[in-house]
Amino acid sequence: MIADLTKKDSLLASLSSLNFSDENEYFADLRNKAKAELETLEFPTSKTEYWKYTRVGKIVNKSYNIAKVEDIDITPYLIPGLNANILVLVNGFYKANLSKIDAQDGITVLPLSEAKNLAQLNAKFCSLTTNKEEVFLAVNNAYHTDGIYIEVANNTIATKAYHILNITTGNNVIALSRNVIIGGKSSQVKVIESFINENGNENFVNNVSEIFVGENANVEYNKIQDKSNDNYHISTEQVYQEANSNFTINTATFNGAIVRNNLNIWVDASNCETNLSGLYLGQNKDHIDNHTVVDHMKPNCNSNEVYKGVLDHESTGVFNGKVFVRQDAQITNAFQQNNNILLTDTANVNSKPELEIYADDVKCSHGSTTGQIDEEAIFYLQSRGISKRNAMKLMINAFAKDALANISITALADFIDTKIEERFTK
Repeated sequence: MIADLTKKDSLLASLSSLNFSDENEYFADLRNKAKAELETLEFPTSKTEYWKYTRVGKIVNKSYNIAKVEDIDITPYLIPGLNANILVLVNGFYKANLSKIDAQDGITVLPLSEAKNLAQLNAKFCSLTTNKEEVFLAVNNAYHTDGIYIEVANNTIATKAYHILNITTGNNVIALSRNVIIGGKSSQVKVIESFINENGNENFVNNVSEIFVGENANVEYNKIQDKSNDNYHISTEQVYQEANSNFTINTATFNGAIVRNNLNIWVDASNCETNLSGLYLGQNKDHIDNHTVVDHMKPNCNSNEVYKGVLDHESTGVFNGKVFVRQDAQITNAFQQNNNILLTDTANVNSKPELEIYADDVKCSHGSTTGQIDEEAIFYLQSRGISKRNAMKLMINAFAKDALANISITALADFIDTKIEERFTK
């Protein structure tokens, strides 16, 4: 116990230089409540069921620093052919001079630090992050530095996507960013968030996004994690859906010493569509963990979840997806699938799809597969004049690309396809 307290105190000491004195009383009170919660929480261990397969020792046994950066070249991180608004965070701080936003009637886009002056944020902010058992969530509640606020008014369709470049640079840097995305009634918006490590070693990003999908709204959130092999990332998305809404999340993870994705979706009204897609490509000693929860609380809703992993070298993949179907959620269709390919004998996967059903008029299924490349298919392609190396590349690419078929932004889909090609051409 003393050791754990020391680890927590050391991590929080890294944040002691942050000054939030300019925030109003409402948000100061939220931070103080989160700090009080932190006093009762400890970092998860192997005995913590929710973190059973992911050890956080590499993250919490280090000292970090806060690093504000004056300028950075974002050109290498732009997506070719993407016509989007650009919002830049560097080490958890908004960079107005690097961002480019086209104004549109009915859409409010601000750094979170400025949005806290808006009265309408009070009812939304922190309303989805009240889990009293998640220490990393509490750390973000208490110490988030800045982030992005996007609010799309009722009956408004965003004409361009919003691309958030979330960049870390430097050594032993901790970054705590926070996003709030609100899709009003009958609105539509598409968001991309790229998590990138420019240089440096052993950086830790703890990011939280609260996403509100209003009645008849359509929100698409795309997350690309491209950290280097010695950096750490815990990402939490908390999503709330209202009636007749459509929410899609696509997650592509390419690198990271430890990457943990916590995705929690509350489907709290009828006739909702929820789509979750994920692709994780592990190499070296990467550890990539996806934990998802879809909570169906009302009838006549559909959810579709497909996660695929390709694990190379000594990398590890974890998938734990859980679907709740509450007693009132009759006529629910919920599908959940996790498929994995192991390219070596030293790669491994822990897969645990789950259903917890309290209604009787439902159609729910889940499944998981883990295996190696189909040798018969490789032989067939070789018999058609394709080399074994190229045959394996074709098989892997086809398997991987299928995981993110729900991406509706062509330039983004092409960008991810290129990254997949590059990974398996090396």
